[in-house]
Formats: sequence, C-alpha cells, structure tokens
Amino acid sequence: PWVSAASAQAGPIRIGLMAPLTGVVAAGGREVVEGFNLYWDQAGRKVAGRDIEIIVEDDAANPDTALQKARRLVEQRNVNWLVGNILANTGLAVAEYVKGNGVPYFIPVIAADDLTQRKRLPNVVRIAGYTSSQTPRPIADYGLKQGYRKAVTISQDYAFGHEQCGGFCQTFSEGGGAIVQQFWNPLNTADFSPYLAQIQNLNPDVVFSMETGADAARFIQQWANFGMKGKIPVLYCQNATDQSVIRTLGAEAEDLISGAHLCEGRDDPANNKFVAEYEKAYIKLPSIYGFSHYSGAMWLGEAIKRVNGKIEDKDNFLKVVRSIELVDSPLGKKVSLDP
Repeated sequence: PWVSAASAQAGPIRIGLMAPLTGVVAAGGREVVEGFNLYWDQAGRKVAGRDIEIIVEDDAANPDTALQKARRLVEQRNVNWLVGNILANTGLAVAEYVKGNGVPYFIPVIAADDLTQRKRLPNVVRIAGYTSSQTPRPIADYGLKQGYRKAVTISQDYAFGHEQCGGFCQTFSEGGGAIVQQFWNPLNTADFSPYLAQIQNLNPDVVFSMETGADAARFIQQWANFGMKGKIPVLYCQNATDQSVIRTLGAEAEDLISGAHLCEGRDDPANNKFVAEYEKAYIKLPSIYGFSHYSGAMWLGEAIKRVNGKIEDKDNFLKVVRSIELVDSPLGKKVSLDP
C-alpha cells in the first residue's frame, strides 16, 4: 500500500548496531552495546517525536560475518542506518557493502585511516571517533618535550598497529627525534621476552608501545617482571591504558602514560556525569568502546533533533551529521568533524 511521507516519518527510526559479541574482542563488543543503549535509554528511546528502535547483530569479529549481518539488517530488518563494529577489517567489509546502496554507516571506534581519507565514502562517517594515526601524535610531541630523541617502537603487526605506529613516528621524527629500531609482534604474542631483551640492549631514550587487548596486558606485566618499569620510559597507545585492559591489572598498570581522546578521570562536569551514569548502570568504569558509542549516539541524537526527525532525506541528514558541533559532551567542551 501507498504510504505518505508524513506517516512514514512518524514510524520508528531503526538503527542496526553491529558488535563482536563473540570472538577475540567480545568484551569490547558488549561495551559497544552498553554505551550505545545508555544514551537512548536516557532519551526515553524517543527523539524529535520518533521512537528509536535498536537491532543488535553479532559480527563475531569476522569480516564475512559482518558483511552477512549488515545485509540482513538492511535488506530484511529495513534499518535506516548501520552503526558500530570494532575491528578495522569488519568495518572495511561493511563499508564496501554500503558503497553500493548508500545506507549511512557510522563508525565511532573503527579507526582505519583509509575509511575517512584515501577511500572515503560520502555515506560513511566517523562520528565521535578517531583515526588510527591520530592519537599517537600528541604522545610523540609529549615525548619530544621531555627531551627524548632516540625512540624504539614495538607494535602489533597488523593495519591498526602500523597506522598507530606511523602517527607516532611521523610526529617524533619531524620534531627532531630518531626512530632507532622497530619491532613488530604478531597478534596474540604470549612471550615478549625476546623483544624486551633487544630493547634493553638498545637502551633508547623512550619506547613507544602499541598493543591492544590481551597483548597489552601481557606487555605491561612482562615489562614490569623484566625489571624495566621505571628504567626506560614507555609511551603507550591509548588502547593499552584503556579500562578494558587495566581493570584486569594491578600495580604494574600504575603510572603509565598514553595519549587518548577519553580519560575517565578527567575532571570535567560532562565527563564526570557520563562516567558516574555508566558506572551506575554497568558496575564498571567505561572503556573506549562504551564511551565512543555513547558519544556516537549523542551525535546522532543531536542530528535527529536538528532535522526535526526527518531522517529519510539521507543526503541532508549526512550533511547535518557532518556539521554537528557537540557541546559539553564526554568528548570535551566543543567537538566537531574536520574536513
């Protein structure tokens, strides 16, 4: 039957949320769902007069599964947008799919530089997120200001690790520092001692360590066990000092330095409010996954209000999403997307 535009717009806004609820990053995947739901729950699941319906699918941290779930959400569940995923390879698979159909796809965590740079698509927007190479740049600048000039890097040997390391190395070397050696460890490295022995022999001014998940926990523990904590300074990537890692550690996780766009202890009213509400809802401090998807939901909520609920005009909605300036959010005082 024929449906008028007005009555179509009175129906619910259907959001397809994809997260790895099984597989290697399942803990982070659960927090994607928690953070995203928290914002819409606080809004009463209604914005600009329209109900918000969230349909969750498990991408299993697998690109083929992510593609299959994205298809199901769009072609069978008739969602208006896709949101989420964690691993870059799952995001790249979903981006390739929406390239053909124009469905808006919002990525608060997926950081692959290409997705918003060299291979950018008009309907793929990184809301409330960051590119892989972005957050290590200020930490490199910090290192230069400490007087460090000789750096060694150790990083997971995959796209995100390469891009994170690249951001650090570019800023550090352009600022007058030198990268004397780079080590690349495979994902799921159980024993870091061969790398630690070599780093010790090189005796650099500073080490940049880019490890995520279990690798990060093991690196931090083994660095301390090897007797190197406090002897050679380490600058960590944001993922290593994320709550998803350090909540499992003890004293070895004290006094670590990293650069990130989330600091759960930052003394700011909007940040404090978010952290308190998340802790009350889920009995833990938020990680980057919950934080990013809460902030991403806030970004979408503001855009829905801005278009007065008329999200069916995709081009206009995407234009509005890109023009949003979030004020007093967990991300900071004022946050907007650069070109």
